[in-house]
Amino acid sequence: MAAISSHCAASPAKPSLSSPASSFSGTSLRHFYRPVGALVSLPAISPSIRQPISCQISSSTSAPPSAMPKEKSEPKDFLHINDFDKETIMKILNRAVEVKSVIKSGDRSFQPFKGKSMAMIFAKPSMRTRVSFETGFFLLGGHAVYLGPDDIQMGKREETRDVARVLSGYNDIIMARVFAHQDILDLAKYSSVPVVNGLTDYNHPCQIMADALTMIEQIGRIEGTKVVYVGDGNNIVHSWLLLAAVIPFHFVCACPKGFEPDAKTVEKARQAGISKIEITNDPKEAVRGADVVYSDVWASMGQKEEAAYRRQVFQGFQVDEAMMKLAGPKAYFMHCLPAERGVEVTDEVIEAPNSIVFPQAENRMHAQNAIMLHLMGC
Repeated sequence: MAAISSHCAASPAKPSLSSPASSFSGTSLRHFYRPVGALVSLPAISPSIRQPISCQISSSTSAPPSAMPKEKSEPKDFLHINDFDKETIMKILNRAVEVKSVIKSGDRSFQPFKGKSMAMIFAKPSMRTRVSFETGFFLLGGHAVYLGPDDIQMGKREETRDVARVLSGYNDIIMARVFAHQDILDLAKYSSVPVVNGLTDYNHPCQIMADALTMIEQIGRIEGTKVVYVGDGNNIVHSWLLLAAVIPFHFVCACPKGFEPDAKTVEKARQAGISKIEITNDPKEAVRGADVVYSDVWASMGQKEEAAYRRQVFQGFQVDEAMMKLAGPKAYFMHCLPAERGVEVTDEVIEAPNSIVFPQAENRMHAQNAIMLHLMGC
């Protein structure tokens, strides 16, 4: 069977980011963000946005195996952050800054996804995930198809492996927000196009990429920072741990006894020998000297029947003004949203000047755009 190739090209965009370093200090970026602290220095790993950008997705049968260069193969999917090395993660984040600057400028000539389609599978409903993926893909020229919980009933009405192969025949990329982590693994296994993990009960890599992008904008770096998560040791914590297995920083999870993150994931992060990892039951001591204090709902989707019980167990883990004072005047507050105000975080904290919750939410779209550009070779 003949090899199949897909090509797309984009016209030059007006804003110029002449180097990765200028991505964080250039005039166009300062117009939108308030940088704080020393700026991060990134390797020169991506071309200027001014240059024509193309993406190619080609069958591996386009050349005989003996003619193919022997290079370390990268995953075709974005399922876990630690599937990629530090250089690749930073390359994606650098690209997110560049493409965000172009989008915020109002320029719409950068259309790398023109003529391409994305299938979005939602076993779990979401405002941010749907709007950020659908709008982001549209702004870069593509078309997204929403498939809600009743449209497929993956694993019930139709087997996951069949869904993967059918959608691969229609679309250039698949995003899925599901419950069981095995579902995303099966989708990726049987799909012939890239699969992006929009969330599973185990991890949420796109959210943490958005968080890392926000830290770069606000603090100027990820490396060497102290991030303290206060609350349930859930999928957000697992993603932070997997990031800590790639990029060096100090990560602390402060949670009640019995609500610690997955022990194997903690051990994986520690064995990587990259970051300092702490799991504690004392939130007040944990937040001292933090660059970021991070919170999430105490009862996630699928756990709402435990909400009343968890509110009792999690007493003392609410992020309030007193806890932020312990963290120090330079600490930022982050939350992946939706937030239950007055439960895991107070109104005063989420609305404070050092809260970067809403820039963090916007960055979901820009981080995800960069992830998709990387997976699709653009």
